[in-house]
Amino acid sequence: MTTTATALIPELDEIVRTGDPRRRAEAARRIGELFLQGAAGFSTDHIDLFDGVLTSLVPHAESAARAELAERLSLLSNAPRTLIGQLAREDEIAIAGPLLRRCPVIDERVLVEIARAKGQEHLLAMAERPKLSADLTDVIVRRGDRDVVRRAVGNAGAEFSAGGYSTLIRRASQDSVLTLAVGQRADLSPEQLKTLVAGSVDIVRRRLFDVVKPERQAAIKQAISEINGMSEKVDSARDFAPAQRTILALHHADQLNELALLDFAKSFKYEETVCALAAMTGVKIATLDRLITGDRYDPILIAGKTIGLEWATVRALILLRLGPNRVPSPADIESARLNFTRLMPSTAQRVVDFWKTR
Repeated sequence: MTTTATALIPELDEIVRTGDPRRRAEAARRIGELFLQGAAGFSTDHIDLFDGVLTSLVPHAESAARAELAERLSLLSNAPRTLIGQLAREDEIAIAGPLLRRCPVIDERVLVEIARAKGQEHLLAMAERPKLSADLTDVIVRRGDRDVVRRAVGNAGAEFSAGGYSTLIRRASQDSVLTLAVGQRADLSPEQLKTLVAGSVDIVRRRLFDVVKPERQAAIKQAISEINGMSEKVDSARDFAPAQRTILALHHADQLNELALLDFAKSFKYEETVCALAAMTGVKIATLDRLITGDRYDPILIAGKTIGLEWATVRALILLRLGPNRVPSPADIESARLNFTRLMPSTAQRVVDFWKTR
């Protein structure tokens, strides 16, 4: 095998400098196969030699050949690091995917760089790695879509920072599947569990209680007790249970959004509107019910700003609060609009976080 390598190397300088793409691709195939056949017996110096040569030649190989090479290299614990980084940065997920999923030699720095730059397919592949650092999951949780985040949370080898968990819990308030996944993680602290439970609707709380381990059930009971959860009556004059079922069905169908909220408000469906707003903000139904029926419309502005509602939706919520038989003055509506425009999202978020602890 060493003799074969020696025979190839004199040709390489010429191939790299003057060879046409076809010759370079053929050289990449031959040398790649040579490396794969002898990888188990190569020294560090040999691997570095192959690394330098293949890094120059592999980009000229066809996509299918690069994908096959990446698949085979992903299983090696001594794969050439520079070549691995090069292939893992490719846009084609068929090439980058196997390496991002399992290759043990990719530097953490490279993984974070790719997570910050590439799309959802690359993030999804990384979410399947046997181990995920907190630095990497911080990026995944911030940039990943629903499927990516769910996959990362379901990964027992993933670590999450305090900030990562805060983001997860905030996203879970609008994703019942994510709520169940986060609630089952062994590294979730009691305080984080309490915040997670506080941001979920009653139906999801009950489901979470059913799926967690017995030792976690006690913690959920305690969290619910502390926030006056399932035992609390929302309002003796209102029955929110049917509305909760409606909202949960929309949630599962990925149709719980601003348009649905606007439709409920315009139709003066109070219970459905409050349940939808609770699911979208993470604030308890009982808390929102008390705030919305209070003397001021400020809570509507605050909740709307936190989840990025358009003014038209906020206006419909204000009209819902007044009821179908009352018409606000144009001056009041304009004052509300100006206050909504001036309200900073960070200020609104602090208020909503306070509501969640009540």
